[in-house]
Amino acid sequence: MGKFEFKLPDIGEGVVEGEIVEWMVAVGDAVKEDDPILSVMTDKATVEIPAPCDGTVASMVGDAGDILPVGVVCIVFDVDGDGNASEAAEPVAEATPAPEETAAPVEEKKAPTTAAPPAPSPAAAAPVSRAPGTKALASPAVRQRARAANIDLQLVAGSGPAGRISHADLDRHIAGGASGATPSMPMGGVPKVARNGTEDIKVIGLRRKIADGMMASYSTIPHFSYFEEVDVTELEALRQHLNATRPEGAPKLTYLPFIMQALVKALAQRPECNAVYDDEAGVVTRHEAINLGIATQTDRGLYVPVVKHVEGMDIWQSAAEMGRVTQATRDGKAGVDDLTGSTFTITSLGRLGGLGATPIINKPEVGILGVHNAKDRAVVQNGHVVVRRIMNLSSSWDHRVVDGHDGASLVQLLKSYLEHPATIFM
Repeated sequence: MGKFEFKLPDIGEGVVEGEIVEWMVAVGDAVKEDDPILSVMTDKATVEIPAPCDGTVASMVGDAGDILPVGVVCIVFDVDGDGNASEAAEPVAEATPAPEETAAPVEEKKAPTTAAPPAPSPAAAAPVSRAPGTKALASPAVRQRARAANIDLQLVAGSGPAGRISHADLDRHIAGGASGATPSMPMGGVPKVARNGTEDIKVIGLRRKIADGMMASYSTIPHFSYFEEVDVTELEALRQHLNATRPEGAPKLTYLPFIMQALVKALAQRPECNAVYDDEAGVVTRHEAINLGIATQTDRGLYVPVVKHVEGMDIWQSAAEMGRVTQATRDGKAGVDDLTGSTFTITSLGRLGGLGATPIINKPEVGILGVHNAKDRAVVQNGHVVVRRIMNLSSSWDHRVVDGHDGASLVQLLKSYLEHPATIFM
């Protein structure tokens, strides 16, 4: 039996460290080569790292939110044979805690098996004395069960460290006939329970990257915003016609591919808006390529995959590539190339709609366009009230390098193309 020490690999693209997002294994777990063991976030992407060998997890370094330098031993396996411990030049390194956090060793825990572990005896769940205002320790899943059962966790004895309450503790509490409260029964027949619980959620991984990026953008870029409404009645008719007659295998068109194509023409006339600003060097770089970031909400947070060289695509290609990169992002399969290199960003609120917003610029870009949903509205046209389909646009600009006239002109060009959609293709 030997030890295999696995170092955090070089993920590429100049990455020198990564933040632990999630461990998929625990000490004592048996793993097979290529089983996922660790999810790491870099400045550019989230990467799932597979096991390098068959073995049993002997030790691990760091917890979610901790920073690991590339090249340090992050996990050790017990393996058949000699392993590679003698080859390691450095010992297992400690993870760097995230800002204002303290690195903690990974709790040794066994992955669940098909056979349920024996429940601790009732004596093991000794009541824990909690000072007023001190929150009972429990996982989110246990808290959810307790809320559903109207049980006050402050009254539940926990058998874990520091009185942490497990599912088994909650089961014993329920089996003992105890209840967290005796609520009065209102007229509707549904008991109402006063709640005082709180839940602390560690800001790590993508959530922290988003927070850091938004703070850097908002605190260093003097934003100005500009709003406009666009009559997309004719565009809607064209969209419906193209979808009804689209080539076999072609994607169904939303408004976004039309907006992307209209931006190609508008940004060509306002190149100062298709740029990035290196504020440290004091250099604005204008791009001929139209690389559009598409803000995409996923179950892991907000990402901005990029449709590159939209200027070289027709509307069907734009729609197909947008669908590819956004779906890959939602599935967690987008690569670094899919998530970098944008020169201008579109953020769409989709069905959430809204009348307006002040989107935050995707630094180091100098502008961002917010797209709201289209609705039928009563408007005055040639002295008559008629129903037209109206879409609101919100935009924000870096006022250090984009003048108000320039940002407004870009939006007005876009409005003209969308209201007269034939001109998009002329």
